[in-house]
Amino acid sequence: MYHPNDAPTEEELAAIEERAAAATPGPWHVRFLDDDHAANLVAVSTTPDTGRGERWPHYASGEMIAATLVQFPNRYVDCVDERWDENALFIAHAREDIPRLIAEIRRLRSQPG
Repeated sequence: MYHPNDAPTEEELAAIEERAAAATPGPWHVRFLDDDHAANLVAVSTTPDTGRGERWPHYASGEMIAATLVQFPNRYVDCVDERWDENALFIAHAREDIPRLIAEIRRLRSQPG
């Protein structure tokens, strides 16, 4: 079982790196879109937000990686703490943060003792 003070093993780092490499290439961006009822649709996309809050079909659904809030016709994607924007920002940045952290761990481990 994982414990916060446990350093990842090389095998665990390799598995994390493999998952990151298999994911859609970045960078990823947070998009603030609209659904059919003009309520927020918060997503992670391969293209930057335009600031226009587009409604489908005026954005390319194939650019979407994940959604943290989808409200129409019911709340299909939602979270109890209402941190949709924060979760989307975390997911979007993970695309670049995780590979950087893996590289830093390996760099630090390679330094003499």
